Amino acid sequence: MNIFTSLMNTARRKSPWVFHANAGSCNGCDIEFMTCLTPRYDAEQLGIHHEGSPRHADIIVVSGPVTRTTCEALETVYGQVPDPKVVVALGSCPATCNVFAGSPTIVGPLDRVLPVDVYVPGCPPRPDAIIAGLAEAAAILAGDKPRPVHSAAQPSIADSADSEA
Repeated sequence: MNIFTSLMNTARRKSPWVFHANAGSCNGCDIEFMTCLTPRYDAEQLGIHHEGSPRHADIIVVSGPVTRTTCEALETVYGQVPDPKVVVALGSCPATCNVFAGSPTIVGPLDRVLPVDVYVPGCPPRPDAIIAGLAEAAAILAGDKPRPVHSAAQPSIADSADSEA
């Protein structure tokens, strides 16, 4: 491993930049995510930086069940984040759709749209669990932890929704 790769892995481990995307949640996860940035939990002390642009982020944090309206936007945001990138599913909704399962506006869990690397459970998840999930995502970015094996590329949810109509 050359010095540049070593330096990049250290930066990814010590200072991940996070972009938060709300996919239609009730805002419970959003409030808990923002609590991580307050002085009580102080995720920035660990080097975690909340970034407003996906083009500068390393980690995408998605909260809420994926709706038909947000499906294409999530795919666009995922495409804008430079490689290597990690996707974190924040809360129960992106993992299982939670209480929104079966709704005609919900297209399914997040892993049907994007390859999810880290799941942070809870409804809403506690700030300390969110910070632990972001630390796990940073370890995946730095290569300290193996990336989960994702299934073969699935067709876009938007494409399957068009074929059902």
